[in-house]
Amino acid sequence: MFCPNGSLVDVWVNEKTSECFIETTVAGTLAMFMILFGTAQCSVYRKYSTPLSQASIPQSRLYYMQMIITFLIPLLAVAKFCFDVYLIQNGIVYGYQALYMLVMVFVFPLSAKLVLMERNSLLPSMPARGHGLVLLVFWILIFTAVNLTFISIKKENWWLQLHNIKGQIGFSLFVGNYILSFLLLLLGLKAPGIMTARDYFSLNNSSDLFLDSDRVEEVSTWSNMMRKVKMIAPFVWPKNSLALQLRVVACILLVIAGRVANVYVPLYSAKIVDSLTAVPLVFRWDLILIYIGIKFLQGGLGMGFLNNFRSFLWIRVQQYTKREVEISLFRHLHELSLKWHLSRKTGEVLRIMDRGTDSTNSLLSFILFNIGPTIIDIIVAVIFFLSYFNWMMGTVVFITMVLYIALTIIITEWRTQFQRRMNLADNNMEARSVDSMLNFETVKYYGAEEYEVQAYKDAIMVYQNEEFKTQVSLAILNTVQNLIVCTGLLAGSLLSVHFVVDVKELTVGDYVLFTVYIIQLYGPLNYFGTFYRAIQKNFIDMENMFDLMAIKPEVSDVPNAKELVLKTGQVEFRNVTFSYQPERVVLKNVSFVVPSGKTLALVGPSGSGKTTIVRLLFRFYDVESGSIIIDDQNIQLVTQTSLRKAIGVVPQDTVLFNNSIRFNISYGKVDANDSEIMNSAMAAEIHERIMKFPDLYDTQVGERGLKLSGGEKQRVAIARTLLKAPAIVLLDEATSALDTKTERQIQAALDQVCANRTTIIVAHRLSTVIHADEILVLKDGEIYERGRHDDLIIRNGLYADMWSEQRKSTSDITANEEPVTTIDETATSSKSYHHPHV
Repeated sequence: MFCPNGSLVDVWVNEKTSECFIETTVAGTLAMFMILFGTAQCSVYRKYSTPLSQASIPQSRLYYMQMIITFLIPLLAVAKFCFDVYLIQNGIVYGYQALYMLVMVFVFPLSAKLVLMERNSLLPSMPARGHGLVLLVFWILIFTAVNLTFISIKKENWWLQLHNIKGQIGFSLFVGNYILSFLLLLLGLKAPGIMTARDYFSLNNSSDLFLDSDRVEEVSTWSNMMRKVKMIAPFVWPKNSLALQLRVVACILLVIAGRVANVYVPLYSAKIVDSLTAVPLVFRWDLILIYIGIKFLQGGLGMGFLNNFRSFLWIRVQQYTKREVEISLFRHLHELSLKWHLSRKTGEVLRIMDRGTDSTNSLLSFILFNIGPTIIDIIVAVIFFLSYFNWMMGTVVFITMVLYIALTIIITEWRTQFQRRMNLADNNMEARSVDSMLNFETVKYYGAEEYEVQAYKDAIMVYQNEEFKTQVSLAILNTVQNLIVCTGLLAGSLLSVHFVVDVKELTVGDYVLFTVYIIQLYGPLNYFGTFYRAIQKNFIDMENMFDLMAIKPEVSDVPNAKELVLKTGQVEFRNVTFSYQPERVVLKNVSFVVPSGKTLALVGPSGSGKTTIVRLLFRFYDVESGSIIIDDQNIQLVTQTSLRKAIGVVPQDTVLFNNSIRFNISYGKVDANDSEIMNSAMAAEIHERIMKFPDLYDTQVGERGLKLSGGEKQRVAIARTLLKAPAIVLLDEATSALDTKTERQIQAALDQVCANRTTIIVAHRLSTVIHADEILVLKDGEIYERGRHDDLIIRNGLYADMWSEQRKSTSDITANEEPVTTIDETATSSKSYHHPHV
């Protein structure tokens, strides 16, 4: 006989759940699940997986404990079968008992096989963070099956009597099985024997594996949680505003009031229904008014008064958080070193900033007003059903909630890899488009429009492929959630109707109370998955922003750094050595002095270190050895702001803001008035040109100043430097990108900039530095020659060779050009940066 009572379909026997029905259902569910999904996973691993080297497999005692428990549970099932048959039933064997034991003996070794496969091999994808979905669901089902015993806990005969040895043995087997099932679930979530992506990237010898080392590390979004919370915490609480703090407190109180309203709405629904079935009938208008009043406060789908008023109060707090995050991130990006900015991708950084700030703005709202209240509602609901109804109703609600939340978290964590890869593809797509737009002239020069369009299309296709995986995994999650919710609602409704019709313990109003409450609870519970995904997505979006904010500036002010005190403006390099990379030294023990008001020129072949000296003087980098001194002050001991205020630069490639000419000139002195701006423009000989523009000084210069010619951009840069009035001037090949005629026209303006100022000129055209008080010839990071122009020519060294080479390059100059100036003439000419040969 299969069941003691002869019927499998009888759920209730002797006022408690039928053990035959429960164990048969559990055995059938586990067997079908493992046969369908377990064997399918085994087949996939056999066909597609690649074995891992033993060095890459983590060794853990918890793993061995996990395997021991996996085989202990079926042994306990065999022990329980023997106990029931020989001690309780006197040798009578029921079919459901044998079925349950055989299924346990089958499914647990199969689960152990899956664990071994996941431990010793990898599918052709990024290493997982833990066990696969099949094993996780299996362990959840096992633990849920053990908890089904508690459905009958309120009945007197729900368990064996413990006053005899048989009852004590049976209870011991149950407790042992419960503890082992719980431990197995915990160990399964931890996955101590599985190699994660973090383990993979920490290996010293990646050649033992087959995955590409440049793939994204797939770690949980909740990793480094404390670090993320610490970074975001200062932006959350408005510590400097009492009004905003009161708003935060008021919002929390409104959330609590909403939880109270959620309890009273179904209670008053039940009271109204009971009043309609009471004898005699009484018109309870008071109950209806109270119900409508509470419903007005509660609303539906977030449209109640409490929620709307809370949203109104939260607007200013939300704005504060977003403002503080954006300002902090923007400030931090400006504090990062030149090395980082040279290697960044503008489009990708902008995308990270946008997503990071937006996610920070919404994260707090999701936690405080969505996830938090939903969890409180679940706890209140379980307690309410346990106390108002009975243990069975409370257990149904509890199991449904636990399964829903657990599977939502597990599947959503699994989906993280797709979301993160989609974000990377989105970053690459944005970076590709921005990079193409910034270089549109180059695209036009080479007729590469179709190439750029195809490259952008490829980036979109990669993004959409990752987006497809994200959407498919979302559909799987929604299906699982819907299945759990409907199953719980079915079980609870059947129970409540049973207690109304058969047991007579509940009223019709109680059934309405249950259905209204449970449907009301399942509403936010459905959104729990949505909000959990939103929070996880926000954390993923914030990861790159956190990485940006965690980057330490390579150049920073020392503690208690002082302001640079300018006296005469003398600049000195003392045995300076520097390298961008350890294997390639750029400067080797370079020493020189530029007295106040004098001019030093730096010349030499490309890559000799000329521009590096300018960058070191601006302290874009710190020297490795030696020191840079301005007026007897080491620049590493003064603030970067005061140092850069004292130095003005006219670069080779002037990049202007996409703003007006007035704005770009006034950038040298942001508080300058119109008169000062015009005087600087006149000195730079661009004022008359500006006055011919339709919008005068309000003329927009375009992206990077591309609406202006090269000479006009250089004059704007010179005007900006004149307005700044620095003590030290750097000319970094300021005219090398200009034609000879334009270069001549700018000489007077450059004379104005350098007059009575310490000047350092980086030059390729030697004719622009013949007037210099001293010329340093650099080669391979060392000072090869030094002296004035005439002296270096007489020495007939490297400088003389460079001079001769540049003279030869102009030998075919056209007849309408001005006659060539001789060396003697240039030596006796007035101060000038221009030689017509170059």
